[in-house]
Formats: sequence, structure tokens, C-alpha cells
Amino acid sequence: MPRRRTARRRRPFLVALIATVGALVGIAAVIAVVASVFIGGLARSYDRNSDVIADAFPKADRPAATDGAENILLIGSDSRSGAGTASGGRSDTLMLAHVPADRKAVYLMSIMRDSWVDVPGHGTAKINAASSWGGVPLTVQTVEQLLDVRIDHVAEIDFAGFEGMTDALGGVTVQSPKDFTVRGQHFVAGANRLDGAQALTFVRERHAFADADHTRVENQQAFMRGIVDGVLSKGTITNPGRVQDFVTATSKYLSVDAGLDFQTLVGLGWSLRDVRPSDLQTFTLPTAGGGTSADGQSYVAVDTGAVQSLSSALRSDDLGRWLQDNPH
Repeated sequence: MPRRRTARRRRPFLVALIATVGALVGIAAVIAVVASVFIGGLARSYDRNSDVIADAFPKADRPAATDGAENILLIGSDSRSGAGTASGGRSDTLMLAHVPADRKAVYLMSIMRDSWVDVPGHGTAKINAASSWGGVPLTVQTVEQLLDVRIDHVAEIDFAGFEGMTDALGGVTVQSPKDFTVRGQHFVAGANRLDGAQALTFVRERHAFADADHTRVENQQAFMRGIVDGVLSKGTITNPGRVQDFVTATSKYLSVDAGLDFQTLVGLGWSLRDVRPSDLQTFTLPTAGGGTSADGQSYVAVDTGAVQSLSSALRSDDLGRWLQDNPH
């Protein structure tokens, strides 16, 4: 049984869920034929190492679920101070993974951490303040209110987990949108083959860019695509040891809601067995420039009209068409 956290715990970053789901697609396809004992070992590793987020969801009224689709909120941080269900530090990254009912794609949407939104019970603020004021439940409630869609599952992963996760795959290739140098590490515009330490630098950096977090979330999306490519590569899915290493490296830094156990992930992974890396579509919640609050905070304005149409597309499970009409 997974251990349950009742107090403060490490607060992670968000990504690993899609990567883990991707891993399980390969596991389901290969292991189902080869070794039920191995998948049992993976289940024990995942459930033993992953922490359960107690009371991950708000008690208030919530939007209705989208029939057949899954919305998974990925929360994470560069900080090791931890928050969980209690108040604590601000979340550095938020992503919403939308898995449509037809299971023909996975959509991964970044939400800028400085997005200026209404935080229930606290007024207008940067969205990452929700974690500081109310932990995971308030973060979920804030995103549900912003998008008017139900969050079905929540996962957190520490940035530090990126290093082991990347190295477990033997490195990842990312497509960097820009050429930049930080702390002696140079990244070219285009393909970069990264080890764990380099990947950590790549996803963390924002000060090197004039647009700061805008490029940072693009880099994080590029890393996610690189992880999925690596997980679904022939060299991974035909190598039980590498799969085991990846699941272990990921779950050690992972915290999930009680419903997101290994069995649930296997079922989701199997339902996505025909999805390929090219079917992962990444984009960012529409924004409308920046501003400064009355107390001097610089923030990112949300494009209210575009978010309303996005919300409608999520509720009707028609995000693919929305992205065609609103290219990024």
C-alpha cells in the first residue's frame, strides 16, 4: 500500500504523469505478452514509491466530469520545501493533460505561473499563489474555476526527479526553440541530446530569455515531448530493465491523488496504446500581455475570450478542433 502523507511533504513539478503514462503504454504492449511477474514488480515499485496526496480535491461544488475524457492536473516545483494539502511555497509549474474520450491524442496545456486569476477565497492573484494559500485542493479549485472543467486526477513531481528520469532513459533529445547559454551549458536552437543534469538546467532556466516564463514553458513542453519519444522508443519498450529504472526513477519523486494508482495508470496506458509521440500536442493557456497590480506585482494577463472558448472545447471534448481554429 502506498504511504499516506499527513503533514508537509516535498512539492514536485509536473510532467512525469504523461511520461509515466507513456511508459505504461509500452509496458502494457510488451509485458502483457511476456511477463506478468515483471508488471507485478512494477506495480509494487510504483505504489510503494509514490506518495498519496490526502484530500487532493476541494470540498466545494465542482464542475461535472466530461464523459469519457480525463483531465489530469500536473503540479510541480523547483523547491524541496513541500506543501501538499497544507499551505506552503508557490507552485512553479502547472500543466493540464487532457485525454479525450476517443484516446486518439493527448493534449498538454501549460498554465503560466504568473497568470492573473481569481483564487477562491483570496481574490485576484497569480495562480501559483493558490498552492501557498491552500495547497493542492485550492490549486485544483482555482484551475477548475478558471476553466470550468473537472480535474479527475492530480500528480506532482519534483524537478529533481528529471535528472534520474532522463538518465534512466539513457538521455533525451529535445527541440529547443532558442539558442541560449546558462551556467556554462550551451543549448542550440533545434535538437539537443541531454543527460539528466543538462535536462534539469534546460527546464529550469527563465532568466536567459527576454520573455522569461514564455520560453521556459516552451522548453518544458519540449522536454515532455523528448521524454515521450524516449519512453516509446524501441530501445525502451523492449528493455524491461530500462522500463523498471524509469518507473522507479519517476515514482520516487511523484505524489498522486488516491485514485491514481498503478492499476488506473495501466488502464489509461492501455487505452492509449495506439497513440504515438506525434499525437502529443502541447500548447499554452491563451494570454493577453502583461500588467502590474496595485501592489506592484508583475503578472501575465489571461485572454478571457479565448479561455472561454477553450473551456467550451474542453467540456465538449473537442480540443483538437479548437487548436485548429486557434493555432499556437
